[in-house]
Amino acid sequence: MTKGIQYGRLGPRCAHLCVDMQNLFLKPTEWQTPWMQCICPTIAHLVEAHSTDTIFTRFIPPRTSEEVNGAWRRYYRRWASMTRDTLPARLLDIIPDLKRFIPPATVVDKQRYSPFFSSDLKRILDERNIDSLVITGAETDICVLASILPAIDWGYRVIVASDGVCSSADQGHDALIDLYHDRFSQQVEIASVSDIISAW
Repeated sequence: MTKGIQYGRLGPRCAHLCVDMQNLFLKPTEWQTPWMQCICPTIAHLVEAHSTDTIFTRFIPPRTSEEVNGAWRRYYRRWASMTRDTLPARLLDIIPDLKRFIPPATVVDKQRYSPFFSSDLKRILDERNIDSLVITGAETDICVLASILPAIDWGYRVIVASDGVCSSADQGHDALIDLYHDRFSQQVEIASVSDIISAW
């Protein structure tokens, strides 16, 4: 599998979208993602190099399952321990190793998997005249996936940091990295953070 920066250097119209690197997924909750601890230093290295260009997303659950509709209501009845009436507010924060870069990095809150669906992300990207996105964060096969697919549809050049994404399901992570490369090879590049920094 060929990986790396395939389509030229990254420039001033590139942004780093860091998906849901929150205490909610780092700490021992029902949604804990153990691999997150491993990718934190790598992502921090990228954010340090491009803090002004970084946008963090935060996944914000509803207060109760009754605040949402359709299948989301069933979802939050299953995960009642992860609603805001139950969770300590500090768990919604960006993890400390990355929060120190805010500002100049910015934060966008979302209530769904995709930040393109329920946040100001698209407006912010348009205001900054962004045409390329480096994507890191968690989880590779849920919220990262839900960030990549609409980014493709909007026509952004997408670079996934191979050592900057993770999942609580190894099989799902591995399958999605292969999918991004094999099925979206004209629209998604997969490169290490060191290669991304060198090209940006």
